[in-house]
Amino acid sequence: MKYSQATDYALHAMLYMVTVASDKPVGVQLLAEKLGVSQTYLSKMMTKLVKAGLIQSAPGANGGYRLRRKSEEISFLDIIHAIEGTASFFECSLDHGSECLIQQVVIDAERQMEQYLENTKIADLAKTMKTE
Repeated sequence: MKYSQATDYALHAMLYMVTVASDKPVGVQLLAEKLGVSQTYLSKMMTKLVKAGLIQSAPGANGGYRLRRKSEEISFLDIIHAIEGTASFFECSLDHGSECLIQQVVIDAERQMEQYLENTKIADLAKTMKTE
């Protein structure tokens, strides 16, 4: 299992927004500089996070991106789904239907991982960073 680089950027961008600028808009240029990533590529990730309802875009000279929901409500899974989508990691290539034992094991493991990611909020990680 491997998440894309886009998911990595999105998770880091959200963490930055929560820890450093939770109450004010963050420009994509500043965010790209802080993360050391391409502004163009990061803009695409931010657009996906806007469409998912996790952040909002504020236009203008003092604009940028800010959280749309409370950080305590935003899970790692929310961010991952915004970037990667919700498709299953594994699809059995053989025609076993829903009775494929291998697929059942992988789907069960995926459910457990998703539950963990759903229970882990971006605010939890931000609190850990602030206390260190």
